[in-house]
Amino acid sequence: MTGLNRRVFLQSLAAAAALPAIPGVLPRAVAMSRRPRAQYTGPWAQVPKILSAIQLPAIPAREFNLKTMGAKGEGEDASAAFAAAIEACRKAGGGRIVVPAGQYRTGPIHLVSNTELHIAEGAQVHFIPEPERYLPAVKTRWEGMEIMGYSPLIYAHQCENVALTGKGLIDGGADCDTWWPWKGKNTKCANSSNDGDTQHQARARLMEEMEAGVPVAERHYAEGAFLRPPLVQFYACKNVLIEGVTLENSPFWVIHPVLCEGLTVRGVTTRSHGPNSDGCDPESCKNVLIEDCLFDNGDDCIAIKSGRNADGRRLDVPTENVVVRNCQMRDGHGGLVLGSEISGGVHNVFLEDCVMSSPNLERGLRIKTNAMRGGDIHDIYVRNLTIGQVKDVIVINFFYEEGDKGDFDPNVYNIQVENLVCKEARRAFHIRGFERAPIRGLQITDSRIDQAGSLGVIEEVAGLTVNNVTINGEVFEPGVSVLAKSTLAR
Repeated sequence: MTGLNRRVFLQSLAAAAALPAIPGVLPRAVAMSRRPRAQYTGPWAQVPKILSAIQLPAIPAREFNLKTMGAKGEGEDASAAFAAAIEACRKAGGGRIVVPAGQYRTGPIHLVSNTELHIAEGAQVHFIPEPERYLPAVKTRWEGMEIMGYSPLIYAHQCENVALTGKGLIDGGADCDTWWPWKGKNTKCANSSNDGDTQHQARARLMEEMEAGVPVAERHYAEGAFLRPPLVQFYACKNVLIEGVTLENSPFWVIHPVLCEGLTVRGVTTRSHGPNSDGCDPESCKNVLIEDCLFDNGDDCIAIKSGRNADGRRLDVPTENVVVRNCQMRDGHGGLVLGSEISGGVHNVFLEDCVMSSPNLERGLRIKTNAMRGGDIHDIYVRNLTIGQVKDVIVINFFYEEGDKGDFDPNVYNIQVENLVCKEARRAFHIRGFERAPIRGLQITDSRIDQAGSLGVIEEVAGLTVNNVTINGEVFEPGVSVLAKSTLAR
């Protein structure tokens, strides 16, 4: 029996029964962990369909214990044991690698198809923060641009049926002395500086090469470039499960699935407060479920992406069919964020039954793009969202970073927010489209903000619909269906 959640397995067994049986392999279960609710009607009727399309990985029923591969679990360097277990798993055609209770130090872990890495309760995997260990370079995506860069700490490329599970701890080993200083001057580390080894020069060169169409194989950004790797990246994989683990101290983004189809992130805790420590960033992925997770991060909690500028348009793969539910968001630049690397577009996103709150949570819902990123962003549905403390409740901003300095206007429409309750905010709205390309079809219904320091700003929105919304105890009535250049701050 693999480490797939038993509850999920039992509830989805009936759906999997119609699939052909493979000897020694778990039936391929769908990710429908709960029965569809009666209120999955209207646009929400798509949710059960999305979940039915998500397949959990089918893992052969054989195990490889890391200790039988030579690991002791006493804080030693267990890199060789991890490599041996993965190779044995590959030769056998797949299986489950069990990391039992204990402490293990390691370099990068590269998973293969039909394999589950199970970090058991009481196990701690600590990645060694020595950049040379994360060579040779691999194909990866960094801030929405494809490169040959440092290996992500846990990595899988073009794999099918791959899982990372368990109740153990995975520590990326980053801190204000290792990895994070490459960011340069930042608000997370008091000792940070733009002097010395930083990403600035390489980042600027990469953007130039991307716009010039330099082939990815010729974009060398590993040693000497100082572009930090993510903690977990599954790249161009199918049927992916990340479940139960706690992930801390990531060099860069924590969970970064790229070009994946059939992705489930369930019961995961991300706790990383360094620069760019996003919790989970599905990028150009299709059919995604994120549920029952806790995000406590130095940057966005969930950031849905699809590539930056020329690279996003070159690949032209949106992130679509995403369900986020029953998650908690604490610290972060945003709770649910779309962007900013969003040139490939995002659509069909459903968030429900989530709770956000922290004095360090900057935004509840956020869409960030500009005239260089562009992107078709539409059919975004949010309901039953409880926010305790936040700075801005709803942000849709076309003026992020470069702002109105490009030829690719964002196309943002059909954003629906229902039953949002916020206890305390500094500002209700920061919503700014372009006059030539307004935000279209923003609907807010049955919602309230109990305390807001100001209403904020709504500019260039065509088709704003507000129904049964109160702010500071008063009914909020913009009064017109098209609201342009109206500053609402009191």
